[in-house]
Amino acid sequence: MNAESKSTSWNKIGKWYDDTVGEQGHYYHQTLIIPNVMKMLDLPSTPNASLLDLACGQGVLSRQLPSSVTYTGLDLATSLIRAARQYDKNTKHEFIVADATKGLPITKKDFTHAAIILALQNIQDPFAVFKNASKHLIPGAKFVIVLNHPCFRIPRQSSWKVDLDNKIQYRRIDRYMSDMKIPIQTHPGKGQESPQSWTFHHPLSSYCYWLKEAGFSINLIDEWCSNKVSEGKAAKMENRSREEIPLFMAIVATKNA
Repeated sequence: MNAESKSTSWNKIGKWYDDTVGEQGHYYHQTLIIPNVMKMLDLPSTPNASLLDLACGQGVLSRQLPSSVTYTGLDLATSLIRAARQYDKNTKHEFIVADATKGLPITKKDFTHAAIILALQNIQDPFAVFKNASKHLIPGAKFVIVLNHPCFRIPRQSSWKVDLDNKIQYRRIDRYMSDMKIPIQTHPGKGQESPQSWTFHHPLSSYCYWLKEAGFSINLIDEWCSNKVSEGKAAKMENRSREEIPLFMAIVATKNA
């Protein structure tokens, strides 16, 4: 099979995803995720910085980097890599069709930074991703991971509920500790005609264990709540729950010597 034609469910929804994210990223990319990731990476403080972007999608992170940063983005979805190449013309940036859980088709072993942004929950074997990152990073390199919060955003196993007596909105969690493979319909209204992708749930402790086994030390775990604001009769209840239940989790790890 040609490297540019590998199969993944994300090829089927690549156009939808690219249309949703666009060149600048979706709302949370622009207002929450990318600004925080850039602070965590702190690229300007590293001379000759280079970034390995695993499961890079259509390269939304690449377009926010200082122009001097050497960048390699990898994703298994050909359609997303094609879009990334169309958006990004920086000659120091390259985009490769590759599986982040397999041996990476790159020779560079001295990246100063790595990232995987809102993609880890769509990969069945996170440990393999962490091991690959470790192989291509220098000791002391920073690895930034952002994913849908594994404690509060579990598809089909978590939901918003309302307690009318106490006038509160709360998050219900039905399952958490079990590893789960969960189908996701891109367009639920289309029923069986909707393209389908997969999300994979693991508890936070698993991510911590896998990072340690892959040769990383965790420096920081951060949690990001939605910055949107509700209006109307339920605004007070909704805003309070939004401020208390985070949407995303970020992990900053360092490659051990």
